[in-house]
Amino acid sequence: MEISSSSNLALINNLNASQPGSAQSSAQLMVLKKAIDMQGQGALELLNSVPAQPALATSGHLGTQLNTYA
Repeated sequence: MEISSSSNLALINNLNASQPGSAQSSAQLMVLKKAIDMQGQGALELLNSVPAQPALATSGHLGTQLNTYA
């Protein structure tokens, strides 16, 4: 499920317009928190999918000063 920042902005605007302590504001706050949690989880999955960088060579003529790879 894709949650865009514009839908988060709409949730925040609706939350600000509703009466404090109302069931509607509570429900909107729960939805906003769930959307933020889902975005955070997606960001973590994306970061975890990045491959680890290979280690710099420790001996020999190549790869001991500059670590480049494609």
